[in-house]
Amino acid sequence: MMFGFGRLAAVAATVISIAVGSASAYAAEKDIVDTAVAAGQFKTLAAALTAAGLVDTLKGPGPFTVFAPTDAAFANLPAGTLDTLLKPESKAKLTAILTYHVVAGKVMAADVVKLKEATTVNGAMVAVKVDGGTVMINNAKVTTADIAASNGVIHVIDTVLLPPAN
Repeated sequence: MMFGFGRLAAVAATVISIAVGSASAYAAEKDIVDTAVAAGQFKTLAAALTAAGLVDTLKGPGPFTVFAPTDAAFANLPAGTLDTLLKPESKAKLTAILTYHVVAGKVMAADVVKLKEATTVNGAMVAVKVDGGTVMINNAKVTTADIAASNGVIHVIDTVLLPPAN
């Protein structure tokens, strides 16, 4: 009798893990770019990624961790800054700023809180600070963490990160 119950439990565990795995896979079927666009609060980020020629990169296999500033975060930049950055002659500067928001690998919130700093794709470091339940990336507050994508994860931030001057 115990053998039959053990076998039934194993089958049930397998079915549950398949169901959970399928739900997770379904939730993360879009890549980082498509996930951000679907969220509706990253229109400026999507426009900037297009202007910098980074859309195909972030649609690639990754994995990537993106600290994604919202449209409101971009709106807080000094007047005229965004317009200037989106011009073709500012592509190198825009690319430097955007790649400063990306870390190679999939770093979930549980991992981020264990870090003091992280190297961005830009090559510069970002500081990571945890104060109670608040995670800060440099001077940006993480407002939503662990938005799954097929090729990584997005953490929403409330401020555009600017890389250190060279």
